[in-house]
Amino acid sequence: MLTAPLATAKAAPSRDEIDAQFRQWITRDLWPAAQAGGINRTAFDKALQGVRLNFDLPDLVPPGTAPPKEQNQSQAEFSSPAAYFNEKRLQGLAATGRTLASQHAATLRRIEKTYGVPGSVLIAIWGRESGFGRAKLPYRAIDVLATKAFMSTRKPLFQQELISALHMVESGDVSAEKMMGSWAGALGQPQFMPSSYLKYAVDFDGDGTRDIWNSVPDSLASIANYLVKSGWQKGRDWGFEISIPQGVSCAQEGPDRAKPVAQWTKDGLERITGKPFPEAEAALPAMMLVPAGTHGPEFLVTPNFYVFKEYNNSDLYALFIGNLADRIAFGGSAFRAPWEPLGKMLRSDVLAMQKALVAQGYDVGKVDGLPGFKTRRSIGEWQAKNGLAPTCYPSADLKAMLR
Repeated sequence: MLTAPLATAKAAPSRDEIDAQFRQWITRDLWPAAQAGGINRTAFDKALQGVRLNFDLPDLVPPGTAPPKEQNQSQAEFSSPAAYFNEKRLQGLAATGRTLASQHAATLRRIEKTYGVPGSVLIAIWGRESGFGRAKLPYRAIDVLATKAFMSTRKPLFQQELISALHMVESGDVSAEKMMGSWAGALGQPQFMPSSYLKYAVDFDGDGTRDIWNSVPDSLASIANYLVKSGWQKGRDWGFEISIPQGVSCAQEGPDRAKPVAQWTKDGLERITGKPFPEAEAALPAMMLVPAGTHGPEFLVTPNFYVFKEYNNSDLYALFIGNLADRIAFGGSAFRAPWEPLGKMLRSDVLAMQKALVAQGYDVGKVDGLPGFKTRRSIGEWQAKNGLAPTCYPSADLKAMLR
């Protein structure tokens, strides 16, 4: 008896076939979007002449393939932030940063006079983002952005960044050949995405070009302009490492629970160095920050801390920049309190705790398995309500109790 042949799975398209689809996409989809965004056809064709797909970039979903499945949350372990603050690396960055701060002192004074951002902060971001401009930028940004706009997991975002890059080329800021960046499309010494370049890059050396690839004055002033337009408050510090006394709950964390520094002092919070808070800060708002709950350094941060997060939305990044800037400006050192081991909590464990807290009426923020400040303080509030000393951080014993 004859049987019907088994259906065979359709083979994934070859790279040549994908490239042909890419060329069609440029004409059919990208050009209309670029035209709607104000790009001239001649500039469009010139910028994309020679553009090619880079199949080696991460987070790609080539046509004919399925997007990656969401990672099993149980595979994501949390560990102490200590590794992020590698002391050898920070010491090296600070030493180089101090040398460069001296070398570029006149430029930094001009920038601080213009924008009100301390030079040490600019040097710290410069060092963290591109190794003070020494990091290699091996990718043609147009290739990266076009590849990701065509077949990444975030196509709309990268298509808009690609159109921003085309505006840069059309306006004469930089040629497509010289627009070099990272694997994610971040450009130059400040590592700006093209949309950020258009908003924040400045010509500070007066040569008529906003050159964040080769000009140190342009790069540092562009970082300053970014911070100012993101809300930088002139004359304020970024924050202070503190000690929270027993009897004062760590569950007061968060930018939505700001209080004047004088009130925090009245509540018993002190700088861990023993020095008083600057008098100029007394009447100004500040926020408690405990990124590892009571298992690590504790901070009182100003709105400028959250401006760092506009550059990179991570508490640890912002703390890194603040600590490095202090080392460059004042010879500061590591945070005084240690980052303690946090056990082997899994993302799925935190997710289960968040769901349990939400069921009891707590606001944990996004229920995503990540212990953000709303989750941390909700844990602290739940602990206090149940007769426990607040630690404001998820742990295995709390998971067993929170059901």
